[in-house]
Amino acid sequence: MLIAITRAVSDAIGNCELTHLAREPIDVDRAREQHAAYERALETRAGCQIVRAGEAPDLPDSVFVEDAAIVLDEVAIITRPGAASRRAEPAGVATVLQQFRELRHIEAPGTIDGGDVLVCARHVFVGRTSRTNDEGIRQLQRMIAPFGYSVSGVAVRGCLHLKSAATVLAETQLLANPDRIVRDEFPGIDFLLADSREPDAANILKAGDDYLYSSAFPRTREMLERSLTLTVLDMSELAKAEGAMTCCSVVFRAR
Repeated sequence: MLIAITRAVSDAIGNCELTHLAREPIDVDRAREQHAAYERALETRAGCQIVRAGEAPDLPDSVFVEDAAIVLDEVAIITRPGAASRRAEPAGVATVLQQFRELRHIEAPGTIDGGDVLVCARHVFVGRTSRTNDEGIRQLQRMIAPFGYSVSGVAVRGCLHLKSAATVLAETQLLANPDRIVRDEFPGIDFLLADSREPDAANILKAGDDYLYSSAFPRTREMLERSLTLTVLDMSELAKAEGAMTCCSVVFRAR
């Protein structure tokens, strides 16, 4: 069975952290409708059991649970987010995750956001960004190497997280924007390129055999639908908070 951890949209989402976008008003009710449709898609299309972390109305970015944890088959890593305003978020996610995995924790001065982490079979690529530092990458490597994983830090440019530049389609294939990452840093990995006119289109959520994708990128969607069946969702309000399709869940297989 697949588990999808989610968390409600905060009342304070309008005060979210922003790095690459100008602040726009967020319609909280509409954001909640979009989030509810996202949860329904995970449940009905991908076959996930939805497990919700406790609401956090005072934490603006708390809906973006992906950044709080990295879940592997053997262990879960509770992160230490790069934005100080988000450091209270992982505790609520850890409370849920401890039911499913042994937990390890990133400690200061390390920082790492789950949005910077791509797991491709037994190799983990981690973006060096304003949210994830080298010490966080070193700690992650020490924690997961005993389980047979290798870790590489990779460069990311012009976006918030590595998953704003590339996401997993299959164990050795990424949907990617090549302007935001360095191709040579991903040996053995095939790139399927998002349409160059849609720079944010490289974010797709693989949940089991299903793929969740944003309606905001019609050109890349058309290309993907030549070989994949997509569940297409409107995430426009959450996108104003620099959220993307992967950000709002932590999906993993129950043991």
